[in-house]
Amino acid sequence: MGRERETEINRNAIGHRAAWMGLIYDEAVKAGIDIEEVMRRAIARRGEQDGKKFRAKCEDITDLASFRKVFLDELGMNTFDMEVEECSAQDLKIQFHHCPLLAAWKDLGMDDAQCAKLCDIAMDGDRSIAGAMGLKFDLNGAIADGCATCSLHFHK
Repeated sequence: MGRERETEINRNAIGHRAAWMGLIYDEAVKAGIDIEEVMRRAIARRGEQDGKKFRAKCEDITDLASFRKVFLDELGMNTFDMEVEECSAQDLKIQFHHCPLLAAWKDLGMDDAQCAKLCDIAMDGDRSIAGAMGLKFDLNGAIADGCATCSLHFHK
Protein backbone atom coordinates (compact mmCIF):
# COMPACT_ATOMS: atom_id res chain seq x y z
CA MET A 1 0.00 0.00 0.00
CA GLY A 2 1.34 3.43 -0.89
CA ARG A 3 2.02 6.17 1.63
CA GLU A 4 -0.77 8.38 0.26
CA ARG A 5 -3.35 5.57 0.50
CA GLU A 6 -2.25 4.69 4.03
CA THR A 7 -2.56 8.37 5.03
CA GLU A 8 -6.04 8.58 3.49
CA ILE A 9 -7.18 5.46 5.35
CA ASN A 10 -5.84 6.80 8.65
CA ARG A 11 -7.44 10.21 8.13
CA ASN A 12 -10.76 8.52 7.37
CA ALA A 13 -10.53 6.34 10.48
CA ILE A 14 -9.69 9.30 12.71
CA GLY A 15 -12.44 11.34 11.05
CA HIS A 16 -14.96 8.57 11.63
CA ARG A 17 -14.17 8.49 15.35
CA ALA A 18 -14.24 12.29 15.49
CA ALA A 19 -17.71 12.24 13.88
CA TRP A 20 -18.90 9.94 16.68
CA MET A 21 -17.41 12.28 19.25
CA GLY A 22 -19.06 15.31 17.65
CA LEU A 23 -22.45 13.69 17.26
CA ILE A 24 -22.47 12.36 20.84
CA TYR A 25 -21.59 15.84 22.11
CA ASP A 26 -24.25 17.45 19.88
CA GLU A 27 -26.99 15.02 20.93
CA ALA A 28 -26.12 15.44 24.61
CA VAL A 29 -26.31 19.23 24.31
CA LYS A 30 -29.67 18.97 22.50
CA ALA A 31 -30.93 16.73 25.32
CA GLY A 32 -29.83 19.24 27.94
CA ILE A 33 -27.01 17.03 29.22
CA ASP A 34 -23.77 18.71 30.23
CA ILE A 35 -21.39 16.08 28.86
CA GLU A 36 -18.27 18.20 28.44
CA GLU A 37 -16.60 17.22 31.73
CA VAL A 38 -17.30 13.52 31.16
CA MET A 39 -15.79 13.72 27.67
CA ARG A 40 -12.78 15.62 28.96
CA ARG A 41 -12.13 13.05 31.67
CA ALA A 42 -12.49 10.13 29.24
CA ILE A 43 -10.19 11.68 26.64
CA ALA A 44 -7.67 12.70 29.30
CA ARG A 45 -7.72 9.15 30.64
CA ARG A 46 -6.93 7.81 27.17
CA GLY A 47 -4.16 10.39 26.76
CA GLU A 48 -2.66 9.32 30.06
CA GLN A 49 -2.65 5.69 28.90
CA ASP A 50 -0.95 6.68 25.64
CA GLY A 51 1.54 8.86 27.49
CA LYS A 52 2.54 5.96 29.73
CA LYS A 53 3.13 3.80 26.65
CA PHE A 54 5.26 6.52 25.03
CA ARG A 55 7.20 7.00 28.26
CA ALA A 56 7.96 3.25 28.44
CA LYS A 57 9.27 3.33 24.85
CA CYS A 58 11.50 6.39 25.28
CA GLU A 59 15.21 5.68 25.40
CA ASP A 60 15.74 8.78 27.56
CA ILE A 61 12.66 10.34 29.18
CA THR A 62 14.63 13.47 30.03
CA ASP A 63 15.19 14.26 26.33
CA LEU A 64 12.30 15.45 24.17
CA ALA A 65 14.15 14.22 21.07
CA SER A 66 13.61 10.72 22.48
CA PHE A 67 9.90 11.49 23.01
CA ARG A 68 9.68 12.75 19.43
CA LYS A 69 10.90 9.39 18.11
CA VAL A 70 8.07 7.48 19.78
CA PHE A 71 5.34 10.14 19.49
CA LEU A 72 5.81 11.21 15.88
CA ASP A 73 5.80 8.22 13.60
CA GLU A 74 5.67 8.60 9.83
CA LEU A 75 1.96 7.76 9.53
CA GLY A 76 0.98 10.30 12.18
CA MET A 77 3.21 12.93 10.61
CA ASN A 78 1.54 12.37 7.24
CA THR A 79 -1.99 12.09 8.64
CA PHE A 80 -1.85 15.49 10.31
CA ASP A 81 0.61 16.96 7.79
CA MET A 82 2.96 17.76 10.68
CA GLU A 83 6.09 19.81 10.64
CA VAL A 84 8.57 19.77 13.51
CA GLU A 85 9.43 23.39 14.15
CA GLU A 86 11.90 22.71 16.96
CA CYS A 87 13.20 19.63 18.70
CA SER A 88 15.73 19.73 21.52
CA ALA A 89 16.19 18.05 24.87
CA GLN A 90 13.95 20.75 26.39
CA ASP A 91 11.38 21.55 23.69
CA LEU A 92 9.31 19.90 21.00
CA LYS A 93 7.29 22.29 18.86
CA ILE A 94 5.04 20.84 16.18
CA GLN A 95 2.87 22.48 13.54
CA PHE A 96 -0.18 20.53 12.31
CA HIS A 97 -1.27 21.70 8.86
CA HIS A 98 -4.27 19.35 8.62
CA CYS A 99 -6.75 18.00 11.17
CA PRO A 100 -8.95 15.05 10.20
CA LEU A 101 -11.02 15.61 13.34
CA LEU A 102 -11.88 19.17 12.33
CA ALA A 103 -12.57 18.05 8.75
CA ALA A 104 -15.09 15.50 10.07
CA TRP A 105 -16.82 18.05 12.30
CA LYS A 106 -17.04 20.51 9.42
CA ASP A 107 -18.44 17.77 7.17
CA LEU A 108 -21.19 17.26 9.75
CA GLY A 109 -22.08 20.95 9.44
CA MET A 110 -20.89 21.93 12.89
CA ASP A 111 -20.31 25.63 13.35
CA ASP A 112 -17.03 27.29 14.30
CA ALA A 113 -17.89 27.47 18.02
CA GLN A 114 -18.78 23.76 18.17
CA CYS A 115 -15.60 22.84 16.31
CA ALA A 116 -13.44 24.96 18.60
CA LYS A 117 -15.04 23.39 21.69
CA LEU A 118 -14.58 19.83 20.36
CA CYS A 119 -11.00 20.62 19.38
CA ASP A 120 -10.21 21.84 22.88
CA ILE A 121 -11.81 18.74 24.40
CA ALA A 122 -9.79 16.51 22.06
CA MET A 123 -6.60 18.34 23.03
CA ASP A 124 -7.08 17.03 26.58
CA GLY A 125 -5.59 13.81 25.19
CA ASP A 126 -2.40 15.64 24.23
CA ARG A 127 -2.38 17.50 27.54
CA SER A 128 -2.53 14.18 29.38
CA ILE A 129 0.15 12.62 27.18
CA ALA A 130 2.39 15.49 28.25
CA GLY A 131 1.46 15.02 31.90
CA ALA A 132 2.23 11.30 31.78
CA MET A 133 5.61 12.16 30.27
CA GLY A 134 6.30 14.69 33.04
CA LEU A 135 6.09 17.51 30.51
CA LYS A 136 4.19 20.75 30.13
CA PHE A 137 1.95 21.36 27.13
CA ASP A 138 0.98 24.58 25.41
CA LEU A 139 -1.45 24.90 22.55
CA ASN A 140 -0.34 28.08 20.80
CA GLY A 141 -3.06 28.20 18.20
CA ALA A 142 -5.49 25.79 16.56
CA ILE A 143 -6.92 25.48 13.08
CA ALA A 144 -10.37 25.23 14.72
CA ASP A 145 -9.80 28.71 16.16
CA GLY A 146 -8.99 30.14 12.73
CA CYS A 147 -5.20 29.77 12.89
CA ALA A 148 -3.29 28.49 9.88
CA THR A 149 -1.96 25.56 11.92
CA CYS A 150 -2.32 23.81 15.25
CA SER A 151 0.82 24.71 17.16
CA LEU A 152 1.71 22.24 19.90
CA HIS A 153 4.57 22.79 22.32
CA PHE A 154 5.73 20.03 24.64
CA HIS A 155 8.39 21.25 27.07
CA LYS A 156 9.98 20.87 30.45
